[in-house]
Amino acid sequence: MKLSIKINDLRDNIIKSTQEILRIKSIEDESKEGMPFGEGVSKALEYALNLSKEMGFKTKNLDGYIGYAEYGEGEDYIAVLGHLDVVPEGDGWKYPPYGAEIHEGKIYARGALDDKGPIIAALYGLKAIKDIGLPLSKRVRIIFGTNEETGSGEMAYYLKHEKPPVAGFTPDAMYPLIFAEKGILSFNLSKEVKVLETEDFSIKYIKGGQRVNMVPDYCEVGIWSREKDVIIKALDKFKQFHDYNLTAHIKSDMLVIKCIGVSAHGSTPELGLNAIMQMFKFLETLPISKTDIFDFIKFMNDKIGYETNGKSLGIDLKDEDSGELSFNVGTVELKDEKIVVGINIRYPVSFKMEDVVAPMEKILKDREITMEDISHQKPLYFPKDHPLIKTLLSVYSEQTGDNREPIAIGGGTYAKEMPNIVAFGPIFPGKPDLDHQANEYIEIEDLIINTKIYAHAIYELAK
Repeated sequence: MKLSIKINDLRDNIIKSTQEILRIKSIEDESKEGMPFGEGVSKALEYALNLSKEMGFKTKNLDGYIGYAEYGEGEDYIAVLGHLDVVPEGDGWKYPPYGAEIHEGKIYARGALDDKGPIIAALYGLKAIKDIGLPLSKRVRIIFGTNEETGSGEMAYYLKHEKPPVAGFTPDAMYPLIFAEKGILSFNLSKEVKVLETEDFSIKYIKGGQRVNMVPDYCEVGIWSREKDVIIKALDKFKQFHDYNLTAHIKSDMLVIKCIGVSAHGSTPELGLNAIMQMFKFLETLPISKTDIFDFIKFMNDKIGYETNGKSLGIDLKDEDSGELSFNVGTVELKDEKIVVGINIRYPVSFKMEDVVAPMEKILKDREITMEDISHQKPLYFPKDHPLIKTLLSVYSEQTGDNREPIAIGGGTYAKEMPNIVAFGPIFPGKPDLDHQANEYIEIEDLIINTKIYAHAIYELAK
């Protein structure tokens, strides 16, 4: 009760600090000295650590890779692990994506929900514990990650220099709590192609998507043709039968076709409209049937298309704990006579990487398409009766009056990167998951409730 009252007193500061850090554009950029993930990310880390110092916490910056605020004494420590880096903002925002403007009780900005708002909430939760002098038997660290969206490279650096926590959580998923996370497999499908296809028609380039873990909301194709009006007519006819946002533009000696889709998180591709696959559907109707590029496009349409579960590839795996496999086509680039498509797969917790790769390799074998640049995270699973699970569920129930079972997700969190960590909030049941989407926001009331939940969770784990 005292914690919640104290957090009510801190309300204006919580909102102000959240807005200030959201105004920092912290997308991974060119590495600089002391800034391994770029200047924007470094500024966000500097802000978080300076704010922590002002609150009276010990702070440490591990060479720009990661940093933390620490409170308390003891051999062991509890951790709250969040990230300050964000994915690119994309298009379609009604308010400035880094303005942190408040409209109808919501703070709009990239990172508001994923993950700046929640980690600021956790920091203020620890401040409330400190301010009212609650006794703890363990240290507490609020850890500010910087590379979660593009590989979590900072986590290996952290664990090389620091021992792991004995327990903790990452505020980067949903409530009531995540006990299982699917395995994540990302790779490129690559094929050598001849770009100069015919005397009258040639696809010069294809580009689309920003990250493999995002449903692409844009794809563009440049076509050289002697008869551009023929392609434009073909596009108009195609659109009579398909409700796609496709447009044609003449640019110099090239016809540029643009497709606008709807972005979504790569773990829930069914919630988006994939601009790349819509473009491929149209390109298959053009007169390129005896070419390498046509073979690749037809393969993509036949074996993937708009499926988001890998069924036509023979990898539609599912289990009781974590549900179906998800399959996302995230990026494409045709350049220098090579086409590369980035794929992101989330597979159920009871399966292994080989259960996904083997069937795909069999299908790709005779098509001269290769799997390259493979990255992999194993599934994560905690038994529902694990002490950490039981403690956090109890806190959630006490603070909200809501009794629910823990859930499994396809999204990968820091819980995969740090031992003894599970994902806990910040999205409440029934609220939209706006991660990686345009018009991302966090409701101010949810920000404050999260602060209260995280404060009580920290206390219960560290008392």
